[in-house]
Amino acid sequence: MHIIIVAIDSFKGCLTSVEANQAASEGILSRMPDAKVVQVPVSDGGEGFMESFQAAMGGDIVQVHVKAPLMRPIVAQYLMQGDMAVIEIAKASGLTLVKPEERNPMVATSYGTGQLVVDAVRQGCKHIIVGLGGSATSDCGIGMLRAIIDAFAEGKTWDDVRQLDDVRFTIATDVTNPLCGLNGAAHVFAPQKGASPDDVLALDARAKRFAEASAKHLGRDCQDMPGAGAAGGLGYAFMQYMQADCRSGIDLLLDAIHFDELLKDANLVITGEGSADRQTLMGKLPYGILQRAQKHHVPVMLIAGRIADEQQLLDAGFARVACINPPGLPLDMAMQPTTAKQNILLTVQNEGLS
Repeated sequence: MHIIIVAIDSFKGCLTSVEANQAASEGILSRMPDAKVVQVPVSDGGEGFMESFQAAMGGDIVQVHVKAPLMRPIVAQYLMQGDMAVIEIAKASGLTLVKPEERNPMVATSYGTGQLVVDAVRQGCKHIIVGLGGSATSDCGIGMLRAIIDAFAEGKTWDDVRQLDDVRFTIATDVTNPLCGLNGAAHVFAPQKGASPDDVLALDARAKRFAEASAKHLGRDCQDMPGAGAAGGLGYAFMQYMQADCRSGIDLLLDAIHFDELLKDANLVITGEGSADRQTLMGKLPYGILQRAQKHHVPVMLIAGRIADEQQLLDAGFARVACINPPGLPLDMAMQPTTAKQNILLTVQNEGLS
């Protein structure tokens, strides 16, 4: 019996990981009715991170009233499993929570993420995993820290917060950027959050001042650590103030679901993402899956809505690379969920499964 693992990332703005996996599974079973298909919802720390962990290990979704990036009240969620919590920062501080015309990282705050942390600590969580992706903010986590101070130190200072002393933090991101400079949070990520060129310079200078003051006060400096620039500097705040461990989001998830065990009997893995190119090989989710599969000599098929640098992807080890969209299909049509699902099904069905 053929065992095929399906672990496709979300097609952003179109399909969730679960939806993409289901479409691929239908394509496999229409071609090979006797195959065993193992669906693995996946995320590298951004969209779908919380749901991927819940699918892998269960747990309860906790609802919390928080402030969105522009301080409007919303209800956000995190996952609680025993004394562990999984927080996806986009639920409280995400770019999708702000209308395109209102996006402004000069004012957007990570306060809501801090409120999720506070609630998890009050619920008794001792290990908090935080998926950093899709943020609307570039505030270096200052908003998050303020929310924690407001809750636990009655508005005084970080030095008065003792409730996090026994809590371990792990941050998950595929971003390796430092906090400041040309490769930092402001220069690389703030423009897509609505920052003007002048805003970028101001945000970078603000981040530098905050990092220098924090280093002087705490006696350590995390601004140049890989991942410090993730989520508008939230990565920095977690490492600097909470001494968080930084892990690759996909590795963290694959370890949690014992992915290597699943690979032992598998004949094929199908993975994918919305757009695949040479950047896929720079630590993105499909590449993380490829690296695991190669250790077990399991071939990996990569599918995507857009493919570039195909030969580089093949040279890296993908057994097959396939674009789900037929040539000439308009982007607005390709982004329709029903169209994308059908094209995934047909691609998997027609590419040949072995």
